[in-house]
Formats: sequence, C-alpha cells, structure tokens
Amino acid sequence: MEDADSDFGSLIRHIQESRGIDFRGYKRTSLERRIRRRMEEVGCDSFAAYHAFLEAHPQEFVDLLNTVLINVTSFFRDSDAWDVLRRDVVPRILERKGSNGPIRIWSVGCASGEEPYSLAMLFAEVLGTTDFCRRVKIYATDLDDAALNTARHATYASREVESVPQPLLERYFERTNNHYVFQRELRKCVIFGRHNVVSDAPISRIDLLVCRNLLIYLEADTQGIVLPRLHYALVNDGFLFLGKAETQLARSRMFEPVDLKSRIFSKVPQEWRRTAGGSLALANDAAGTRANQQARLLESIVDSSSTGYLAVNAEGVLVFANVHARRLFDIEETDIGRPFHDLTISYRPTELRSRIEEVRNSGRMVRIEHQTFTRAGSEPVRLTIEVAPLYSRDGKAFATLLSFFDTSRIFLLQQEIEAAQESLETTIEELQSSNEELETTNEELQSSNEELETTNEELQSTNEELETMNEELRSTNEELEVANEEMRRQSEEAGEYRRYSESILRSIDVGIIVLDENLTVQSWNRWSENIWGLRNEEVTGEPFLDLDIGLPVPRLRRPLQDILKTQAPVDPVEMEAMDRRGRRITCRIRMSPLLYDNRLDRGAVLIIEDVTERARSDAFANYLGRIVGQSLNEVYFLDPITFTFHLVNKGAEEKLGYSLDILRQIPLHDMMPSIDAIAFDRLVAPLLSGEKAEIVFETTIERSDQSVRPVEICMQYFAEEQPPILVALAHEVTERQRIGSDGDKVEAMPG
Repeated sequence: MEDADSDFGSLIRHIQESRGIDFRGYKRTSLERRIRRRMEEVGCDSFAAYHAFLEAHPQEFVDLLNTVLINVTSFFRDSDAWDVLRRDVVPRILERKGSNGPIRIWSVGCASGEEPYSLAMLFAEVLGTTDFCRRVKIYATDLDDAALNTARHATYASREVESVPQPLLERYFERTNNHYVFQRELRKCVIFGRHNVVSDAPISRIDLLVCRNLLIYLEADTQGIVLPRLHYALVNDGFLFLGKAETQLARSRMFEPVDLKSRIFSKVPQEWRRTAGGSLALANDAAGTRANQQARLLESIVDSSSTGYLAVNAEGVLVFANVHARRLFDIEETDIGRPFHDLTISYRPTELRSRIEEVRNSGRMVRIEHQTFTRAGSEPVRLTIEVAPLYSRDGKAFATLLSFFDTSRIFLLQQEIEAAQESLETTIEELQSSNEELETTNEELQSSNEELETTNEELQSTNEELETMNEELRSTNEELEVANEEMRRQSEEAGEYRRYSESILRSIDVGIIVLDENLTVQSWNRWSENIWGLRNEEVTGEPFLDLDIGLPVPRLRRPLQDILKTQAPVDPVEMEAMDRRGRRITCRIRMSPLLYDNRLDRGAVLIIEDVTERARSDAFANYLGRIVGQSLNEVYFLDPITFTFHLVNKGAEEKLGYSLDILRQIPLHDMMPSIDAIAFDRLVAPLLSGEKAEIVFETTIERSDQSVRPVEICMQYFAEEQPPILVALAHEVTERQRIGSDGDKVEAMPG
C-alpha cells in the first residue's frame, strides 16, 4: 500500500512538472478514481506503469486532463439558476455601476467556453451590443490548454447549442456548414487565459464571479484557501455564482446568500482591521477618530508581548487577538468578528466558555494552571490561562481578556521538585501509599476527561467524513450526468446499427427467420413476406410452428428442438412448399442455433432458399449422367498432363476389359500399339494449347486379352473446369454402316 501511495505521489509530481498543473489540492479519492479510469483504457495496472506510459506517450496528457478536469459544460447550464441571475443579479450590478461604469466578470473553470459566452449573451441582451463591447470585460480561465483553445475558436456543433434559446441562437451565432460560430464582436470582449485558482493570484475588482462545480473536487483545506481568494477578487457587494452541487458557502461568513437554491451569493465586507504591529481588531465606525500616540504605543506593547491575548466582548464575539495569540492558536483574519464558541480555542486546550461566564458573573479573575497544548509538528507545551474582566472608565465590564502564559519550564521545575520531595518521603510508607492513591484517582479523572475529549473529536471527524461523502455523491452525480450523455449517444448508435441490420436483412434474397428459445418469431425479412404473404408485424411474437403458410412447418419441429438441445447446426433439409401465388416451389432450409457472446443458446436461425430451378437442373444433370454412364459408346475422362484415366463409363470398361481401378494407373497412349508417348503429346498439343476445339483420329486399342481393335477417337479439352479435364469419345470402326443414296439399301463398310 505504501508503494502504491509513493507511486501515486510520484505520478502527480510528474504531471505538475510536465504540464504545470498542480493536483495536490484535489480530493484524493476522486483524483485517483479518474486516473485509474484512464489506466484501464490504456491497459496499465499500476501507477508506476502509467507513469512510464506518460513518459513514452506525451499525447496521453490530453486525454488524461480531459478525464481528470471533467470538462463538462453547456450553454445556460441549469437554466432556472440563469433565470434568477438575469432577473435579480444583473439589474443590481447595472444599477450600482451606473450608465458608464465598467463591468468586470470572471468565469473560473470555463472549460470549452460555453459559460463565458452565456454570460456575454446575458449582458448583451440588457446593454445592447455597442454598450456591451464598450463596458464589459469577461475573463475566462481554466487549467486545460486544449479546452481553452477550443473556447477561443468559439465553434460548436449543433448538439452543443441545443440549450441556447432559438432567438439568442439566431442573434449571436453564425451558421457555417454544420457548425455554429459565436458572434465576433462579442467574442473580442471575452479574454481566455490559463489560471490555477488555488495557487495563482486572483483577478481583482470583479463584479460577478462564476465558479460552478469546481470547489466540490477540492479538499476541505484547499477550499479554505480558494474561498478567501474569491472573496478578495470581488468588489464590495460583488456576486458569486456557484454550481448547484456546491454548499460550501452555507458555513462561510465571507458571503451571504442572494438565492440559496440557485447558489448565488454576495460578498460580505470584512469589518476587521490590522494594527501597525499586526494585531487584529474591529475597525472604527464612521464616527471614529484617529488613534492617538498612546493608543499606538499600547498596541505595539501588546503585539510585542510573549503572552497571548484574546478579547471577547459582551456579545460573545472575538474582537481582539495579538500577534502571539494568532500564531499560537492559528487564528485567521476571518476569525475576528466570529462568535467565540465557534472557534477551536473555546474548548482546546481547555473549556473556556464556562470560565468566561463565571468571570462575568463574579467579576473576579479565574486562573487555570498548566494546561497541555499541542500544535501539529511541535512539542506539547503547558499553558497557564488567566480569564479577567475588562472595565471601562465608568466601571462597567465591557469585555473579557484571556491571557495565555507559557509555563512549560515552571511546570517542569515543579515536577522536578515534586520528584525530589517524593524521593525524600519514600521512608514514610503510609503517606506515600496515600499519595499514590490520590495520584491514581487524579489519573483516572484525567483519563475520563481525555476520553470525553476523544469522543468529541471522533464526533467531529465523523461529521467531516459525512460532509466529504456528501461532496463525493455530488461529484458522482456529475459523473452520472456524463455517463447519461454517453448512454444517449450509444443509444443513437444502437438505433442506427439496428436500422442498418434491418436494411441488410431486407436486401438479402433468401428467407431469414429468427426464433427465440420458445420458437417464437422474432424477425421476419422481406423475402419471407413476399413468398409467404405475411408481413413482419403479423408474425412477430407468434409461435412459428403454428403459422399457416405454404411451408409444412410442423415437419421442422424435431430438428429445431435438436438445435435448442445440442446448440449445434443440423443438416439442411429440402421440402416442397407453395408460395402465396399458389406456385409449387422447392425450399432448402438451413437451421443453426442463435448464440450470443457468452455462447448461451438464445434461439434458432432459419435460412430458406428457393432451389426449385436448381433442383430441376440437378435432376437433369443426374439424368444425363445416368444415360452417359449406361451408354455402350466409350467415354474417357483423362488427366490433361499424364493422360491417365480419371473416369470411364460402363461401355468403356466392357470394351477395354479393365476395371476403373486398373485404368486409373494406365495412360491412354500405353493402350495404343501404333503410337508412342511423344507422338501422342504432339497429337494432343494443339488441343491443349487452345489452337483447336477438338481433334479426331483413328488408331488401334489393345484390350486386356491382347486383342487389337480399330477405333475412331474424338477428343475435347475443357480448360475452364476445376480441375481441367480431357474428354475422349471412342467407337469401333470394324463394321461401319452406310445408308445408300437411294435410302433403301444399307451395307456394311470395312473398317
């Protein structure tokens, strides 16, 4: 785990050094989750591996920053809040600025520019284009350079301007091809720049500051840094516009709500002032006079004192803290003017609220000895606290002074004295035993007190964790909105893919029927509609085996059940059927299981082909083959290279006297005594080269019984067949018959 933390810290430092972006103030859980998302997409299983991937692929920084910085924005996002801004805030700004005063607006985390351009349209609608360009400056800042570059171009797709009201779209955008470009004159008044609101100096004298859904991604300590910066940036009575998921200002005294539901706040001017020595006190009212020299001298003395002083007025508000007290208890400028009971010092190192009340009631000082106080990163110290009333010249108490003395050394000396005393009294066993019992009782009381303080701290920690979880849920809601947009896009793609698939099914010139596991029709393409006369909507959801069509579907029950059981295709079947016009057709049906990625059976697919003409052709070919095979004429199918027999008909086997197995081993020219292999090659060469379509020659063939008979051979070469084949037709010429010229005399001719 320590290695993972170290690798994560090293990765964050590398991002800062390479791109100048400091993520150290971001919430660790959100930041780590978004970086892991990019790691999964690029196939990295550890932070160290992703660190190496970034060094090898610098272009990955663009995708990483888009994922981490969450550039999710839109024009007039949360339109109800923008309506409140237009109705209640803009008129107040214009009223305060008068007719000529400049107006300065700052959009923090502007992403791709939709937010600052929405602000420009909002003010241009009220001021008009001319006065807007003369008076308004909009500063738009972000950490993502790629997003800022997109914002400067101000070019948006049709989907990105859907939230812009139609009148504003026509008035402030120019249509170019399939994109919309924001008006050039208004665009000149929007200044884009890279800025880190956590570490960079804030822009000052701002009338309206828009920082929406940024603070929710920052740690609580970082929010404590950013909020004073936003407060400083605004002019007195300036306005702050936050996102709907942000509630941090509900606990801040620096801002007050204008419309809490819309997250619109106004700046509260601070009423504290800093003395010359650095102490903080409430500022004089308008009628106050300049402090005289004696007052300045007293302030300097108090500020240079090594004793910490706090003053609480009669209303219980902290009104003064000198330099030593501020450093000792981490009191900020914003703490002056807050109720004392809201501050940590009111109960740590000890509970002081009841002591202040006691002093007010009794009018006497209360001293609290040697309280343990621990600051982070330093050794514990012992503080002695004096709580005393302060009286005005008329003798009335008007405030309570709390003095904090560091008595650590005195406490140590006291401990040493007590140890020496105890060592001297070790001989008195009874007194020592009594003393130990008293100390034990004291320790138990201290332990009980510490347990109560620990319980209080645990409750506070639990409250902080709940607030963190609430902020995380808001961040998750933002991510869900992004996921929803992605699902909408995927839904559109799925719809397009479905239409594409349906068009393919309609275009295929065979019947395709898809059945589910219950043999119910799920899909029925156009070929099936044309052949069987039933539309897709008529059969979808109907049991296939109950359909009344020209195909005898009950005969398919058994093979379909076998498919669902074995999840394997079955042999094709051919069936006689009748189409919707009454024409008899022959159908060849192929059946396969419908399998998904997980290989689970989801039904069956039937592919039906009309093979009527093919069946007729096959029947004729079979018929022709039978005639040729039974013919007494000799038919030889020869290899065109070796001239051995591939196949012969029945007449050839009988007249040659050999079986087909023997003939397959004999070249044709070996059975011709009158010709050798070379002469036969020359004879057949014109046929094989394509010079002649056929050759006819007479020769003698030797039978298996060594007898010789004269024959006439007609040879043809079919080069286009696969494989090419040489066909020879042979018949004996021993006895030829010739019909006389008068048609009534037939005589035998010698061979």
